[in-house]
Amino acid sequence: MAHTEELRLMAKVANLYYERKLRQADIAAQLDLSQATVSRLLKRALDENIVRISVSTPLGCFPDLENELTTRYDLKEVIVVDADPDEKRLLLNLGAAAAFYLENTIKDGETIGISSWSETLLATANAMQPLNRSIRARVIQILGGIGNPTAETHAVQLTRRLANLVHGEATVLSAPGVVGSPETRDILLADPFVNEAIAVFDQVTLALVGIGTVEPSRLLASSGNVFSEQELEILRDQGAVGDICVRFFDKEGRRVNTPLDDRVIGMSLEQLKRVRRTVGIAGGERKHAAVRGALKGGWIHVLITDHLTASELVQE
Repeated sequence: MAHTEELRLMAKVANLYYERKLRQADIAAQLDLSQATVSRLLKRALDENIVRISVSTPLGCFPDLENELTTRYDLKEVIVVDADPDEKRLLLNLGAAAAFYLENTIKDGETIGISSWSETLLATANAMQPLNRSIRARVIQILGGIGNPTAETHAVQLTRRLANLVHGEATVLSAPGVVGSPETRDILLADPFVNEAIAVFDQVTLALVGIGTVEPSRLLASSGNVFSEQELEILRDQGAVGDICVRFFDKEGRRVNTPLDDRVIGMSLEQLKRVRRTVGIAGGERKHAAVRGALKGGWIHVLITDHLTASELVQE
């Protein structure tokens, strides 16, 4: 236990530092102490409960949920936003959080892979501000973007908009995400421009993906890059609960293997697993099982979701 004289000195140093806002170097000079001694006394002041630090969590912030999910699923980071029963407002919340995360974490020389038909990624790009620095990034579309002409512009605009925001180069995957047969897929993969884009998949350092359910989103459904209802029933029978880049997995995160996979032009789950940092952005009640499966499978490293989904995930 510290002597009274030591406690008195700790209290004085703590008062100068926390109450009067003096720098450690100034405190050391005033009290004729070394700066190392001042630093040690401040640490001991915490240990002796002379100083007690409390964190006031602002409304709309959920650090406890974020920490619990990070630990439970061994994630690099979790960002939890306010839930909203209105799906459009929820997308705006998720997009704003994802945009802020990207603006502050994209690294120089990054190769960024982005999934084409995700409404949350579209909301992210719309919310993002142009970087105030040049990072020599490359943005590659990791799921085919050709589809219904009325929806196709979303995929191309999404890739090019993100590239413009990071002052980088865009590489568009000029093929549908889902084709009619494996033979058609093989023909398209032989195209030099498609082949060139797919060759970049293994260079991706940051992947931005939505997490879908077996029932396709409105954007994906309108694109035409979907399987038929009968084919989706096959996936359900195999236990599929969600997908990333139209690659399906079950509730435990295990990949669901069916012949339908041979008709997808995009990054595989195995390739996604090798990416250094994969950010999954998804929320809402209908996504609970899909997000849990993605986490259990280890398909993502960073999760951006809403607080109701996060609460459901920690209550398993």
